[in-house]
Amino acid sequence: MTTARDLMTSSPRCIGVNDSLSIAASVMADLNVGALPICGEDSRLKGMLTDRDIVVDAIAQGMDPETTPVEALAKGTPITVDADDDIQVALARMRDNRVRRLPVIAERRLVGIVSQADIARSLSVETTGEIVECISQSAPGAESDPER
Repeated sequence: MTTARDLMTSSPRCIGVNDSLSIAASVMADLNVGALPICGEDSRLKGMLTDRDIVVDAIAQGMDPETTPVEALAKGTPITVDADDDIQVALARMRDNRVRRLPVIAERRLVGIVSQADIARSLSVETTGEIVECISQSAPGAESDPER
């Protein structure tokens, strides 16, 4: 059985809940990524932040990126998978929730991220194509969010 742990990118860089949006944007630029997990002082996952969140949900709404903490954009409960879950569970969550990056949890702590790129590197072309197609489809009557 292939698990989420087998495919995940280990030790993802977190942004702290109290860090500003400008710090988050700088970290994203340095790492060349479009999303970061948001972690609390207890090292537990509080949410995910995308570059699109920063632009559309913050800057376009007039929030100051220098003073607005990333916590202001952490909405709802993050969709996650347990590190020892079968990869099919991770794929189903990505497909059902149309997310490109899925935080991987072990003992209530963030240990990795399964991304579309991880899937493409490790699984069949057919599986990768199916996941990308499902994630990229927008819900009826909704706009697609390619960075979710």
